[in-house]
Amino acid sequence: MPTSRRESEEAADTEARPGQEQEELQPSSAIRFPPEEEAALLSESNAEKSTANELFKSAQYSQAISVYDRALASVPNYLEYEIAVLKSNIAACHLKLSDWKAAVDEATKSLKALDRLETSPASKSDGNEVEGLEGARLQAPGKRNGLDKHLHHAAAPSKDDGGVVELADDEENEAEALEKIEKADRRKDDIRRIRAKALMRRARAKSEQGGWGNLQGALEDYQTLSSLSSTLSPSDTKIVNTALRSLPAQIAAAKEKEMGEMMGKLKELGNGFLKPFGLSTDSFKFEKDEKTGGYSIGMNG
Repeated sequence: MPTSRRESEEAADTEARPGQEQEELQPSSAIRFPPEEEAALLSESNAEKSTANELFKSAQYSQAISVYDRALASVPNYLEYEIAVLKSNIAACHLKLSDWKAAVDEATKSLKALDRLETSPASKSDGNEVEGLEGARLQAPGKRNGLDKHLHHAAAPSKDDGGVVELADDEENEAEALEKIEKADRRKDDIRRIRAKALMRRARAKSEQGGWGNLQGALEDYQTLSSLSSTLSPSDTKIVNTALRSLPAQIAAAKEKEMGEMMGKLKELGNGFLKPFGLSTDSFKFEKDEKTGGYSIGMNG
């Protein structure tokens, strides 16, 4: 029997889609399956994911990637959350294999899937409805007008009841509305959790790749993670804080090195042009402007 989505995600502490190559297809234009067929595809995908999780736990990372890919092949390409989970899992496998570029690519695909999920028209519609309901739930007693159509049968409080709302015969409607809020809240928490995992994995991979651009990208990911602190474990929080302290110096050193290498290549190119005229770049002096980091060129002597 396939495990639940949450159990499958947590089994390997890591995180699939039919037509994997179609991942730029937007949910609004994707063909949607009937509920029964969609459920069957998800069940098939979850079974593959459970197998991949076990392979990951037994350090069979290459095999796990193959099985996660099979799980992706079963997921309808409009189920962005499930895709994001599997892509993040694949990124975790590539980290274990020290394939930093592949890890960055898969983690980025996971984050893009979450972005599409959060910006889809259906998500915005649900979000607006939930915000309205939550706003009503947080109002002071006796001022729960914001429940609108979901709770429009709730009777107004009497003068003697201390502001406690007396429901008419629609308690089931309120329970259903509140359950909808809680479900939306859980999904938001799940999205934040998977986003944090994907960001952690991409940031680490970029840090391992090294270089000015990659280190700068890692710093940006860690800065984003610092705003998700409530989602991070204590160990991840420590990693983020350490990286935020150490990366600026590493970035500065990488930038200086790459600028030096670039100037060396420019000098070599310049010598090729100047040689027919009996000149070389040594005939010129390069002076760095410490304020801007740029260089000016003048003649020696």
